[in-house]
Formats: sequence, structure tokens, C-alpha cells
Amino acid sequence: MEDFTFFEKVYAVVMEIPFGRVTSYGAIARYLGTGGSARMVGWAMNASHTQLQMVPAHRVVNRNGLLTGKHHFGGPDVMKQLLESEGLEISGDQIVNFRERYWDPAVELNL
Repeated sequence: MEDFTFFEKVYAVVMEIPFGRVTSYGAIARYLGTGGSARMVGWAMNASHTQLQMVPAHRVVNRNGLLTGKHHFGGPDVMKQLLESEGLEISGDQIVNFRERYWDPAVELNL
């Protein structure tokens, strides 16, 4: 991943998030060694629709499990619907049992 742009590195991590699991912007930033760049991870998620391969950006939420990026999915409920279709329960724009569904790339990828 050395020659990849920051956004490409983010997309590579996001592509590894398993169906039915979620991670946070900050967890991806920390995994990439740029802990203070959670906002840039968000920008990458906002631009992910331009990629040839589908990037499951709906699986990236804020550190509290809030669907803060929901306005970038073509409708206010699209992100919620995508997550619910993967078996997650959403209440008030927040993932119920967030910690149980949380996927940490630093632990899971061991790269």
C-alpha cells in the first residue's frame, strides 16, 4: 500500500470490513498511522462513490456509532437501510449494540 494515495488506502481498509460489522473514521485513521485524520477518512467516504468497485462506506460511522455520514447516501435513510439489510439495528441514527458490531482494523487485519 506504500504507493497508494491516502484515499486508496482508506478504501482498501473499508473493503475489508465484514458484512454486518462497522468501524469508525478514527479507527481507520489510526490503523493507517494517521490518528488525527479521521475527518479525512470521512472525506474519502464522501468521495467513495467515484470508485469503480463498490466501497461499503455505509459501514463507517463515528466513534459512538452514529450515522454521521447519512446525508451523503442519496437520501436520509439510505445508510440506515443498508446497515439494517446487514442485520444491524438502528435507533435514532445510532447503531444499537455498537460495541458488539464494532470491527477494529488494527486488531482484525494485523498487517
